[in-house]
Amino acid sequence: MKLKHYALFFMTIMIIVTAFIINNLYYERAIDQLEDENDRLKEQQEVLASEQEPMKTMSLNWDSDFSYQHWEEIERQANKMVNNSNGEFKKSWALFLVQKANAYGIDPFIVYELLKVETGDTFDPELVGPPTQYGHAYGMSQFMENTAPWIADMADLPYEKELLFNPTYSIQLSIVYLDHLYGEYGNWDEALTAYHRGIGGLEQYRAKNGHAESWYAVEIQEKADENRNVAFNQ
Repeated sequence: MKLKHYALFFMTIMIIVTAFIINNLYYERAIDQLEDENDRLKEQQEVLASEQEPMKTMSLNWDSDFSYQHWEEIERQANKMVNNSNGEFKKSWALFLVQKANAYGIDPFIVYELLKVETGDTFDPELVGPPTQYGHAYGMSQFMENTAPWIADMADLPYEKELLFNPTYSIQLSIVYLDHLYGEYGNWDEALTAYHRGIGGLEQYRAKNGHAESWYAVEIQEKADENRNVAFNQ
């Protein structure tokens, strides 16, 4: 009887050990599969990022060693903006815009043309937009009070309504917001239409038209291409 009990006990132990080994092998295999899938997804993300990035920027390549050649190119682009605006867009604003846009990897002429459209070619830093159900839009970048505070927070900047009339503050907010929108959508049609119409407005436009190529997005990109080509060929 005792031998029979010992045999049953031994078989039970063997079954438990075998099940434990099988479970470990199963979980190790599952972990390996998850790691492989994670590596595959990372590779896909890197490929997508490399494909999208050239669309985002036609800005300067910034080296760690900032040289006089960089500054000459910055001045060339800034001068193009000043000349295109017939002097309405100040040289100091243009220099700030080009440097800040390059720091975010954004084509400076996209930002310039956006400001041009938003202000009706005036580049008036004290502009107050017409009344809407959400209030007025303020400054060169035409931000509303329900939007500006969280963009300022995103930019790590303080917020006061009066700051919206500061031209360089307004320019910096527009660049940070454009960077955020481009990061969300990965293309300028959607990013610019969202800037103009809001996130909800973009969704409505896309649902109605089947695309995000609004007049606003198309005009800004076409004009930016024209001015960039002129600036780089001078």
